Amino acid sequence: MTAMLRLINVSRRFGGLIAVNNVSFELRAGEIVGLIGPNGAGKTTLVNLITGVHRAGAGEIWYGDERVDRLPPDRIARRGIARTFQVVQPFPLMTVLENVTGGALFAGGVPTIREAKEKAMEHLTFTGLSHLAERPASALTLANRKRLELAKSLATNPRLLLLDEVNAGLNAAEIDAALDLIRAIAERGITILLIEHVMKVVLKATSRVLVLHHGELIADDTPGNVTRDPRVIEAYLGPKFAARYGSVAP
Repeated sequence: MTAMLRLINVSRRFGGLIAVNNVSFELRAGEIVGLIGPNGAGKTTLVNLITGVHRAGAGEIWYGDERVDRLPPDRIARRGIARTFQVVQPFPLMTVLENVTGGALFAGGVPTIREAKEKAMEHLTFTGLSHLAERPASALTLANRKRLELAKSLATNPRLLLLDEVNAGLNAAEIDAALDLIRAIAERGITILLIEHVMKVVLKATSRVLVLHHGELIADDTPGNVTRDPRVIEAYLGPKFAARYGSVAP
């Protein structure tokens, strides 16, 4: 199957710090792929490189048959790559509906405000926020702000969605609800790269896991194999996790 996204020997420095070091991998259409690693491993930087927030210092990033690593973020978004942010920052004085309408107008291919609002309501219904449409975004709980972030990204009509720790700060019940929503997004045919620290989500949602450590890709395998990989155990999971989850089937 042709890769939807390809990274070829991608690197990025910030001064003397090598944030991403010679990373190569592919994402195929329809996959849910996890991206894990310790804090500071380079995960968010990698997403920023894919979405054009930062430019790669070396290497190539291909989306389908187009090289995108020299395009600005707005043009990448309009090509069908969307992302959420680890720290959610909705427009606080705008309503929930207005926040999502902006995404539909910006990159969703919707020509009028009326149609953008209709599309926005569809995404709010899908994410369980339609009853809060006229509330100011600042009034939402953390869990609902995370859902709003998803609705905003979906409004841009993506084919590839990069989720940056959408479960951070949520309780167990909220994480289960978010996991169901991630699966529902994938069922719409959207390919997902999931940056995640909650290993329960990684093990249940993904078919493949990428592991970064000190900016380098140290593993690219099934969840079961990754939990048994000595390099991953040493760098990130720790022996207690490996003892508990190391027998998870791929």
